[in-house]
Amino acid sequence: MDAILLQILNGLDKGSAYALIALGLTLIFGTLGVVNFAHGALFMLGAFCAVTLNRLLSLGFVPEDASATSVGGFSFGAAKETPYVEHWFGESVGAAIIDWSVPLSILFAIPVMIGIGVIMERGLIKHFYKRPHADQILVTFGLAIVLQEIIKFYYGANPIPTPAPEAFRGSFDFGALVGFDPNTIIYPYWRLVYFAFAALIIGGVFAFLQFTTFGMVVRAGMADRETVGLLGINIDRRFTIMFGIAAAVAGLAGVMYTPINSPNYHMGMDFLVLSFVVVVVGGMGSLPGAVLAGFLLGILESFASMAAVLETLPGINQIVIYLVAIIILLTRPRGLMGRKGVMEE
Repeated sequence: MDAILLQILNGLDKGSAYALIALGLTLIFGTLGVVNFAHGALFMLGAFCAVTLNRLLSLGFVPEDASATSVGGFSFGAAKETPYVEHWFGESVGAAIIDWSVPLSILFAIPVMIGIGVIMERGLIKHFYKRPHADQILVTFGLAIVLQEIIKFYYGANPIPTPAPEAFRGSFDFGALVGFDPNTIIYPYWRLVYFAFAALIIGGVFAFLQFTTFGMVVRAGMADRETVGLLGINIDRRFTIMFGIAAAVAGLAGVMYTPINSPNYHMGMDFLVLSFVVVVVGGMGSLPGAVLAGFLLGILESFASMAAVLETLPGINQIVIYLVAIIILLTRPRGLMGRKGVMEE
């Protein structure tokens, strides 16, 4: 039972990333009808927002070091570099700001990712609304490659460790918390934080679409764009804003994932294909389907990674998601919660 619970926890952690990326993909497809293969790159850019803020907060200067001695014109004793935030706010406060750079990156990433999303939609995507899906895939996939090569040029090809705040490093005895013997289930703090954060973002997006006037208009536009336009509502502007929101969701997923998986330039591609499988399994255009499929496939992949399973079926963890996708699409061609008429023309 403890092994089952551990795999469920691992699946929820991975499924959270799948669900967040798939949610943004579905928002874009449902509103604009665009198959956005650059969405994984938005996840990557969010992760590098965290890297960038961490580097900015760590910038410092070398003060005059009274302990350094000079002999014959040569100085001995290296002076310690002091980060500017420690100089401005004091050593303890400045150190805390640097330590909490990943959560603080949320505030940094939201406007950056919304801006990137709006620029991407207005500058490129809008020209492909009425083009075939194959054209959309080619141009957005090309954009994703350009973005990842830009990141590779400025940040290098190696992963960049970006630690969680010290308060959330390490693991705790989750098994004892739920009644198991001590040290039965040891689980990292930050992975639970990520799951809680994903649940908060997903709940916020659904509440925004369900209970705000803006969201209601967007949902109406997803169902019947022409009729909403005839009512005098500028639905194109609202859809542009939704593209920005979808970019922000993907970016925030990347920001909070950095302590789990050190950011690198190809991490977006690693998640992109799996996220599209999640979207298709959940049903193209279905937001609840994308979230449900994300968590289900994450849990399934986690169970397939168990040692006992791999001994019996080596490599099954690498293909289990695709096998499930094939089975579901053979039995339910629209996916788990797909809508009639979506991508069926």
